[in-house]
Amino acid sequence: MNYTGLVCITHDPNGKNTSLLKKLSPILNQVYSDLFITVSEVTDKDLIHELERNGFNIKVIPKKGAAHARREVLKFGLQGSNESFHYCDFDRLLTWADKYDYELINIVNDIPNHDYMILGRTERALNTHPIEWIETEKITNRVFSLELGQEADVTAGSCGFSRQCAQLISENSKDNMTDAEWPMIVHRIGNLKIEYRAVEGLEYNEDINGITSQISESEKWLGRVKLCHIICESAINTGR
Repeated sequence: MNYTGLVCITHDPNGKNTSLLKKLSPILNQVYSDLFITVSEVTDKDLIHELERNGFNIKVIPKKGAAHARREVLKFGLQGSNESFHYCDFDRLLTWADKYDYELINIVNDIPNHDYMILGRTERALNTHPIEWIETEKITNRVFSLELGQEADVTAGSCGFSRQCAQLISENSKDNMTDAEWPMIVHRIGNLKIEYRAVEGLEYNEDINGITSQISESEKWLGRVKLCHIICESAINTGR
């Protein structure tokens, strides 16, 4: 039996992923021994009820950004007894389970064999994303790879790690973005091994993974550039 727990986050005021959750819950309960999620306080109530009905352990938190939500769900997951964890942004997880469930199962089954595994995207999966994501994340991933000393796509919103790593991260995480911070905590502070796997399932689907607010093209680029800067700084400074 796989004793890997899922830790994930969502902010979904419109409940756009409720129907997909209903469809995919049997797969998720098959893949993971426990399901932990933090949801923003403004997330759609029907979605929260559907999560409850399908075995999720739920913690409702204030909307304070993805990094805060990720730290909160990690603490939440550590209250359980799982010896390994798979972190994945909830919308990413649904995309993955919907189209590449076999790949998801294989990855989750392999997580207990590693200290920390960055889960990134194949070239095909990366190229399904909006152009402003692709171009700015090339820079982010280049800076991160230089700091780590190996090539990796660290901005796909997913990773697997041991309970030891989860505790280490929970004790040390404080940055505004965690994409590069978490593996660098494990690498520089814990002196543990970082491994990398590229997957097909972390592709982009506009209906599931797209932002709901209407903003201009230039604002989209500016937002991604800001994220790039924050994550690059984190890659360089964490653990030093």
